[in-house]
Amino acid sequence: MDLHIPFDNSYARLPEQLFARQEPTPVRAPRLVAFNHALASQLGLAGIDDDTTLAEVFSGSRLPDGAEPLAQLYAGHQFGHWNPQLGDGRAVLLGEVNGLDLQLKGAGRTPFSRRGDGRAWLGPVLREYVVSEAMFALGIPTTRALAAVETGEDIMRDGLQPGAVLTRVAASHIRVGTFQALAARQDIAGLRALFEHAVERHYPDVTTPTEFLDSVIKKQAELIAAWMSVGFIHGVMNTDNCAISGETIDYGPCAFMDAYHPMTVFSSIDRQGRYAYGNQPDIIVWNLAQLATALVPLMPNADQAVAEFTNSVHAMPGLLNAAWQQRFGAKIGLTAVTDGDMALITEYLSLMAEQGTDFTNSFRALNNGTARDQFVDRDAFDAWNTRWRTRLESETQDPVATMNAANPALIPRNHRIEEMIAAAVNGDYRPFDRLMRALSTPFTDPRDDADLTRPPSESERVHATFCGT
Repeated sequence: MDLHIPFDNSYARLPEQLFARQEPTPVRAPRLVAFNHALASQLGLAGIDDDTTLAEVFSGSRLPDGAEPLAQLYAGHQFGHWNPQLGDGRAVLLGEVNGLDLQLKGAGRTPFSRRGDGRAWLGPVLREYVVSEAMFALGIPTTRALAAVETGEDIMRDGLQPGAVLTRVAASHIRVGTFQALAARQDIAGLRALFEHAVERHYPDVTTPTEFLDSVIKKQAELIAAWMSVGFIHGVMNTDNCAISGETIDYGPCAFMDAYHPMTVFSSIDRQGRYAYGNQPDIIVWNLAQLATALVPLMPNADQAVAEFTNSVHAMPGLLNAAWQQRFGAKIGLTAVTDGDMALITEYLSLMAEQGTDFTNSFRALNNGTARDQFVDRDAFDAWNTRWRTRLESETQDPVATMNAANPALIPRNHRIEEMIAAAVNGDYRPFDRLMRALSTPFTDPRDDADLTRPPSESERVHATFCGT
């Protein structure tokens, strides 16, 4: 059976220094393990139920008509260190469908693979599938997962592991690092073409580089505040993992906090805590300063560019704080947050940090009046609770409804993801299916899946997460 995909590939019409034309490498025995039918419908791919066809197409073993596969060039600051050429070392962009990118991760070697094999193993593929779809259900801008396919081939990742390919859907895969790559090469024509493409695709009302920078800053400020509100830690906030669209992209060693502490780190490669939970607002400002630097050549006057871009970047912490205050105000039932409310929010977080309470459950328990049970030092909670209850009396909207919409009952907890991966490696996809079902409605108190709200026991605790590359 043929799969018709209505491609219209605008990125492939850009100057060729932005990419390398590259077909995915076929795999030995593709087997479909997950397909997002709801997302497929949005892309105009509904009505295909032949698993063999889907497995062949979304493993890269069969190239659909109209695809113009390519690997994108980008550069980036990785943990603050400049790398002038990175690029898609294991991903191939098949093309664009209804304005969205269709990309295969784990599709084989490309000219940007360096010494890598261009493949992905099953664990990180399923992690990204679950977490990206959970983020979507949480209402946080994100890339999406369309398909996961086993390849029938083993790859070497700390021993032999089953290979897999993820099909990722994104508003685009244009990154801060994409602009950095061309600016570093002093390719002004290519940089302008990329800028015009990004504007047309993401910010059609923008006319100048300053307006473009301001638009990206606004999107990223809102995104990081959303991350913080659910305890999400990206883990590798390099500039090459920062999307111009304002979507969460590149779920490598990502994680959600259990016990709250602002300096929580899970990523095994973040040895200095650069991308710890509480550092994410500062890092995104740093990343957007790098975008500003890359955009300077597009301005008619460098001094004017520096002045305007400096103002834009310096305004970003204020935007972040406002977005953070709105998000966390809602988490304690406040719709109109005042300056005095910041003390209530930060004091509750301080109590949580001091007593090591669970981030998700400590906020969710405010909804139903059981938050006191989360704390060992209940006198300290009671003192805060008295002030909080007094403040809620001045709210004109229902605080419980506000909190129910802001505080999820379910997140993809690290220990559950690890259990799911271990089962899938042994051929059991029931934990994967269960997580996908439960996490699709994260703001609803689960009945059959109530155990998924439980924090890990000490023996279940995950101390480090890994990229999988």
